[in-house]
Amino acid sequence: MDELLVVLPSSEAIRDFLNSPSTWLQIGVFLTGFLVVKLIAHWLLPRLQIITQPGVIEGMRRTAVRSGALVLVPLLLWLWLLAAMPILRRHGWDTNLLRPAMYLAGALALIRMGVFVLRHSFSPGGPLKAWEGVLTVTIWTLVALHILGWLPWAEQLLDEYALSFGKVRVSLLNVLSFALSIAFLLLVALWLANLIRNRVERSRALDDSMKIALSKLVKFVLLMLAVLAAMVAAGIDITAFTVFGGALGIGIGLGLQRVVSNFVSGFILAFEGSIRPGDVISFQDTYGTVMSLHTRHVVIRTRDGLDILVPNENLLSSDITNWSYEGDRKIRLRLPVQISYNDDPEQTLNLLERLARDHERVLQDPPPRAFLLEFGDNGVNLELRAWIDDPDNRGLIRNELYLKIWEDFHAAGISFPFPQRDVYIKDFPGTAQLPVGAKPGNRAKSARGRKRADPAKPPD
Repeated sequence: MDELLVVLPSSEAIRDFLNSPSTWLQIGVFLTGFLVVKLIAHWLLPRLQIITQPGVIEGMRRTAVRSGALVLVPLLLWLWLLAAMPILRRHGWDTNLLRPAMYLAGALALIRMGVFVLRHSFSPGGPLKAWEGVLTVTIWTLVALHILGWLPWAEQLLDEYALSFGKVRVSLLNVLSFALSIAFLLLVALWLANLIRNRVERSRALDDSMKIALSKLVKFVLLMLAVLAAMVAAGIDITAFTVFGGALGIGIGLGLQRVVSNFVSGFILAFEGSIRPGDVISFQDTYGTVMSLHTRHVVIRTRDGLDILVPNENLLSSDITNWSYEGDRKIRLRLPVQISYNDDPEQTLNLLERLARDHERVLQDPPPRAFLLEFGDNGVNLELRAWIDDPDNRGLIRNELYLKIWEDFHAAGISFPFPQRDVYIKDFPGTAQLPVGAKPGNRAKSARGRKRADPAKPPD
């Protein structure tokens, strides 16, 4: 701290600096340029915003115009100072204030443009958008300290505040260095992972599941390397984290085993290719299309438009029906039909095959077939079997076929049987005698309070 106080300017130097006409001239030039730049930006920015609206220009031109709009003020200020400095030097005035100001304005323009392009290369609406301003200010502050020559003093000041844990000393400088290093390295790792993912997605030699697996594996490895490199760059002893590693292992064994299991299961599902984006699967009571594979879960979109997030572990340890496995989307529909015993089965079988062949969504190879299965209690059981290549709409196709069967059966006079029960009452031999005292058509009286009647004698 004492060394830092020594390098600070004295009160006499500050007084001479403020009394110098060159100082106030440079301040006036800077403020005049700042006001002129703000007026130009106020007039030009609305016009640039109209140009950058979606649909006006697209692609790299739109990105360039948007980045230019973001750095318009510091860029114009840099141009103003760049033009003013030679004029002042030609008239014998000093430019010791305008030179660092010009460097700072140019650095701000470059940093802001670079952060915007970096964020846009990830995702226009990604999480980096919320931290774009913080990241720009942080990088510009470090560059400003370096330009002004204050960076060693700032490092010395931050290193004064430290805590010791045994043999390990952690200062505020170490913490900030680690935070800045890991932020920068994570950005580089994510940028590289995004670049590799785009390159892998354009590959024709890999299937979809392998592309997802490689992209996620590369991203995981790059992030781990970024964290380790940030720790080394900040001067943190990695061997000091052995106790933390043991505690992490115990935590995984006790409470995080499901998380780790889902993580490992996600890589297994992606590498083996049993489930791919676009597959139609049935899992327990869920039927839908696989939309995406993630590290922890799989997104399945049902026919109701619901996105169900199924943990990877459940898919790996349960029975799954994949209706489009290995790219084969052909499935066979079975439509049971019952006709009465009064109808002709052979005519009905021909009718079922003909109406299935006439349907536009039914495949002709293999051709649809109809079979007589058995003679049931209420009618003759038939079954129509037809192949389709659209498992997503199998319910709709089944509905259309059944409606066509209903229409054609009624037109052909073929009836649908329904459960019937016929009761035949037969006369018993002989004439049954009425009980003693009973009269035809009378209801039996209550037996309460009277003697039991004598049993009826059998007829002679």
